[in-house]
Amino acid sequence: MSNANPSSRKSADYLIVFLKGMAMGAADSVPGVSGGTIAVIARIYDELIFSIRSINLAALRVLYKDGIARAWDYINGSFLLALFIGIVVSLRLSAGLVLYLLENHFEPLMAFFIGLVFASCWSLKAEFRQRTLGIAVALLCGMAVTLLVGLMSPQTGTASGIYLFFCGLVAICAMILPGLSGAFLLLVLGVYDYVLTAVIELNLTIIFIFVSGCGLGLLLFSRVLAWTLSRYRDLSYAFLTGMLLASIEILWPWQMATSTFVDLDGHITVLQSSNVSPSSYMQVTGQEPQFLAVCVTLVAGFLLIFGFDKLFRKSID
Repeated sequence: MSNANPSSRKSADYLIVFLKGMAMGAADSVPGVSGGTIAVIARIYDELIFSIRSINLAALRVLYKDGIARAWDYINGSFLLALFIGIVVSLRLSAGLVLYLLENHFEPLMAFFIGLVFASCWSLKAEFRQRTLGIAVALLCGMAVTLLVGLMSPQTGTASGIYLFFCGLVAICAMILPGLSGAFLLLVLGVYDYVLTAVIELNLTIIFIFVSGCGLGLLLFSRVLAWTLSRYRDLSYAFLTGMLLASIEILWPWQMATSTFVDLDGHITVLQSSNVSPSSYMQVTGQEPQFLAVCVTLVAGFLLIFGFDKLFRKSID
């Protein structure tokens, strides 16, 4: 059963859950950033995983024996619904803005997310109080996973229904893992622009197929996460922190495109890139490094998460 206590929440509390869902949705729409990161920072990660895990055969038995209301409480339905609505609304509102910022203000945007990552890692160290060799190994393993994913070469995948379903199945696993970006995996699989455009244009067929894959992946993967969190919580959070820390390499603001793809509309998509130093960025790309803007947005990202962390800790205490 979920570790949540839905009866302890008031109506106003679900507005906070909705806003946290919006923050997760905004993060999930950006390559290199994970909604799972926001869930951890917002102190709802455990509740999210265990609530999703509770959607099982036991929930159906509760529905059959005790009715809809009891089954809804069993799966922490109000929490999941408020969070899901927040994610969907945010994805719908932020998709166009994210695409614009990625295309026109890439360097400051990536620096902003690096600031989020730094503050998140600082916050997450409180989740594993032990300082053992096992914690260090888990941290390094988490970093290795993210770095290996970052080395994957983005493809221009086909957009068939089966392939799109598979993409949803895989990407959702990353979307709920801090540091491992579902949007980045969609870019790797070659359907990032395709899915984001479908959200902007409300293409219900594409959205339904993709969301179906996400739903199945979420139900399956949440059981793995719930098992590890319940038995090896400190090691799990050390692993997740390592994944998050290594995402800085993927989010590096100054990148030089090494491989691109031009679609039928003439839109150029970067498939592969390599990180360069700020001092050589203009020489190799012909663009200003925007060093001041990068510094400002990095600090802003750090302060934003640092403030959220203090706020959420205070609300819990």
